[in-house]
Amino acid sequence: MELINIGDTAVSEQKVVETAPINSPEEDKKAEKKSTSTKKAKSRGQSLAIKDLQQQPKEEETELDLFKSNIYIVFVECETPGNIGFLARTMANFGLKNLVLINPPTLTPEAYYQATHGKYIVENALVYSSLDEFYQSKRIDFKVASTGVAGGSYNLSRIPIRPEKLAESININNKITILFGREGDGLSNKEIENCDICVSIPTDPTYPILNISHAAAIIFYELFKNKHEYAVEGLEESTALEKEYLIKDMMEMIDKLDIPQHKKKNGLKTFKNIVNRAFITGREAHTLKGILRRIKNKME
Repeated sequence: MELINIGDTAVSEQKVVETAPINSPEEDKKAEKKSTSTKKAKSRGQSLAIKDLQQQPKEEETELDLFKSNIYIVFVECETPGNIGFLARTMANFGLKNLVLINPPTLTPEAYYQATHGKYIVENALVYSSLDEFYQSKRIDFKVASTGVAGGSYNLSRIPIRPEKLAESININNKITILFGREGDGLSNKEIENCDICVSIPTDPTYPILNISHAAAIIFYELFKNKHEYAVEGLEESTALEKEYLIKDMMEMIDKLDIPQHKKKNGLKTFKNIVNRAFITGREAHTLKGILRRIKNKME
């Protein structure tokens, strides 16, 4: 029997050249049937795996899709076209697409220029002559007013919540509108009274009014951050036990140093504070522990 190498592949293959009895037709049919069954099973398994992979993202995207489609950003009587562009750009950063303009100025090229990659949002913006016309056109379930001037017990309609509280409470299964007012005067008391809730961003009282795109970015971020999480595999915070072992190793190292006892105590306390304030991950704790062990072994 002679062995002949076939090609130079990742796995060495060999072909056997020999004289051997030819299989009978019945044996060939059995072999062919077995091969076909194996291929079908493998193909069916691959199809199911592909189907599972295709279905999984849809479930994860549902909440984000609702976030993008059910929130309307309303700019009331904007005074400068450029600010429309800035707002559209900020919306694009957070995946929002429904821009509503109430009695806007003429959309000059500046609006499209300032929108940069959010230009399509300006192009598709809905324009109405008044808020009432917009409310009649769209069935809005929940209305949010934004204000830079928060009220108190004397002005109940202006008692605000913060953006993070809005993000926790909002139900994106409903149609929601977030109103931003005029650059100079903001929203009127009547416009705010017609809303379900008022949101305000804490700022320094000496200059409390934010530019509309800056205010929008803060609100949009709070709404968006819980709808789109980064992959955090391997970034879980270290457990109390992992920190305990890490601090124990440091304590054993400090004990070997020829320094006064009170300095040992302060040194260990400082290390413990750093570890706890840093919110180190389990992986970081494991790596640091290994380094401390090696240092300790060198000291012995």
